[in-house]
Amino acid sequence: MERKSSDDEEDHQHLIPQNDTRNRHREDPISSTATTSPRSSAFQIEDIMQRVQQHRWKISLNKRYVIVAVSLIVSIGLLFLLTDPRELFSANLSSFKLDPLANRVKESELRALYLLRQQQLELLSLWNGTLVNPSLNQSANASSLGSSVLFEDVKSAVSKQISLNKEIQEVLLSPHRTSNYSGGGEVDSVNFLYDRCRKVDQNLSDRRTVEWKPRSDKFLFAICLSGQMSNHLICLEKHMFFAALLDRVLVIPSPKFDYQYDRVIDIERINTCLGRNVVVSFDQFKEKAKKNHFRIDRFICYFSSPQLCYVDEEHIKKLKVLGISIDGKLEAPWSEDIKRPSKRTVQDVQTKFKSDDDVIAIGDVFYADMEQDWVMQPGGPINHKCKTLIEPSKLILLTAQRFIQTFLGKNFIALHFRRHGFLKFCNAKSPSCFYPIPQAAECISRIVERSNGAVIYLSTDAAESETSLLQSLVVVDGKIVPLVKRPPRNSAEKWDALLYRHGIEDDSQVDAMLDKTICAMSSVFIGASGSTFTEDILRLRKDWGTSSMCDEYLCRGEEPNFIAEDE
Repeated sequence: MERKSSDDEEDHQHLIPQNDTRNRHREDPISSTATTSPRSSAFQIEDIMQRVQQHRWKISLNKRYVIVAVSLIVSIGLLFLLTDPRELFSANLSSFKLDPLANRVKESELRALYLLRQQQLELLSLWNGTLVNPSLNQSANASSLGSSVLFEDVKSAVSKQISLNKEIQEVLLSPHRTSNYSGGGEVDSVNFLYDRCRKVDQNLSDRRTVEWKPRSDKFLFAICLSGQMSNHLICLEKHMFFAALLDRVLVIPSPKFDYQYDRVIDIERINTCLGRNVVVSFDQFKEKAKKNHFRIDRFICYFSSPQLCYVDEEHIKKLKVLGISIDGKLEAPWSEDIKRPSKRTVQDVQTKFKSDDDVIAIGDVFYADMEQDWVMQPGGPINHKCKTLIEPSKLILLTAQRFIQTFLGKNFIALHFRRHGFLKFCNAKSPSCFYPIPQAAECISRIVERSNGAVIYLSTDAAESETSLLQSLVVVDGKIVPLVKRPPRNSAEKWDALLYRHGIEDDSQVDAMLDKTICAMSSVFIGASGSTFTEDILRLRKDWGTSSMCDEYLCRGEEPNFIAEDE
């Protein structure tokens, strides 16, 4: 009741004076007639004073509200001045489009991602479905080789574009990636890193081979006379094939008649690879022949023209000096010209060269075109347990490895740059294979760019003037690619210590085989067309499994941009 009474009094105090006067007249008519009395005036003054005090209190209270309100506004203002409003309300801004430009950028990025995704799918379809290697459906000729090269270039280009596409997608997507992002599906799981210069698949399971199981008392004397060491090694490999077909032990020629083979190749290793004695040195053959006879019973010539067996009187004299007698005359089982060799089969050889004589000699078979598909197989045409039958000796192999570790590293290109005596030889061919230095440098630079090789090992007989110019012109991405040659002997360097320790450091054939070995171990090899030195390197690369899809002859498919006239 007290609360109600108090409320009534407060309401009463807020009544308009006129209404209050009327009410009073109704309630107390006597007081209305006595308004001028002193007592009434005293009460009015007291009432006025009371109202004035209440009004002052209310004004004071209102000032406090105003001060609080102003303080609050100032605080909020300072807060906005000192703080980015977007940070204060970042949780809510995401639902509002506060920045139209940023929103359009986001939409453009998502649209670009969609288009890149479509491009990636199309490139993937091209990768998987439309690029069929033409070399699989064409014969092995020049046109199919060119098509295969084009196929590899296109495949490499598509691979790079797919990888670039994926990289762009990642950059665009990174600001929008969320914790539950699941990636790009099966397309992203494919590895697009296409190695343009990858190793060649050798298909060893498809090899066609013959067994070499010779009779211990039947021998084949190898005659290899044309060209230099590389020619002789290729000739020796073909003689092994002949010996296997004729069931004979192969006799390695004496160094007094031919090269000293045991300095560059491990002859005994050949027997280890076959698991039986299939080759003997000349000295071993001589020891066995003393018990019976030391002679050649039959001398059969593979080529009849331009000269029988490619043997001259000087070499016949050398054989006789060795104590070997030759029964009968040189004979040829067929008409065969070195310049135009005919394709021969296994059956042709077995029929024409079969003999009951103990020792026969066949020469020279370097140019023989006999079962080339077999001969050119990785590992050759004979069944054995090694990678290849004819390879550099252990000393040369180790020296080559030490040189590579010292100067080249794993990823290097090897270049056989034949120049000495090559100008006249190449210009006699059509097209010529002797290229001006600037043109050669352009061809080399293209292969370096394709293979990403760090350095080039240079195997050459060129003069310093030529190699210096070549070095200055082999440039990729504005940088000169170093050409590395084997340096002169330096006692501070130990990579060639094995050769000096065994006294074969100054042998020219050892040097040549060392060059071959380093080239055969390279990531990519650039050879000289028409050079048997290059061909023997390619044989080793094929047999060792180091052949690359980027291996090729220098400036393959191009003609020299300038050719001198004939004499």
